[in-house]
Amino acid sequence: MARRIGGAGGGSDKGDRKSNVVAAACVLALGTAVAGGTTLGGGAVLSGSGTLGGSGIASGSGSVSGSSFSQSLRTRTNQARTSARKGDADTAWKRLGLRSTKKTIRRDPECVGASFGQVRTFFLHTPCRSLDRVLFTLAADGGTVLVSVAWVDLPSRQSTREFVDLIDVHGSGDIRPLGAGLLGMADVTFTADNYRSRSLGTTVTIAETEPASGRVDAAVLQAAADVASELPRP
Repeated sequence: MARRIGGAGGGSDKGDRKSNVVAAACVLALGTAVAGGTTLGGGAVLSGSGTLGGSGIASGSGSVSGSSFSQSLRTRTNQARTSARKGDADTAWKRLGLRSTKKTIRRDPECVGASFGQVRTFFLHTPCRSLDRVLFTLAADGGTVLVSVAWVDLPSRQSTREFVDLIDVHGSGDIRPLGAGLLGMADVTFTADNYRSRSLGTTVTIAETEPASGRVDAAVLQAAADVASELPRP
């Protein structure tokens, strides 16, 4: 599942409550402008259908090329997820135009020491049975993607559901991703902006991605997280 908004931030970075309030205000103002056909300045007007009048035109779904890219990416992501579920990671990443490069793996017998926030509190009264974490990089056009995946084994299906309900809320804490220094890279803060969780039986998979260098499209970052959540436990 994607993360629900329920706090000031999430993932490895607790976030800035003030910035979230400002962003929410901007969204509210934009929504009002769209509904009323308010002029935004520079001769551009947003109509109720989301078109820009005056100096430029844009539909609510973006440009034709942008829409085509989104549809293509969704198709390729679904195909990549299927490959990942079969354990064919190389093919999965290739479908997204990515290539795996560096990788490190760590296995822990417990989760308290590898977590923080409400997630850590959860593990204090409901210990996990095991934790596997992987950190790896993906070479992309124009940049590098850092991917963190954690597999948490819970004691029961009920505790699994409770854990998913908790960790899927932004700001509830997280399983700490392995440090990028293990790959010989500068540290990268995981924000959980590109996040996906998946549960199967009593195992929960948590995948997060961040740009490590260059410029990587946000949609590609989320697609990589979606696919990574399907990878089998190492």
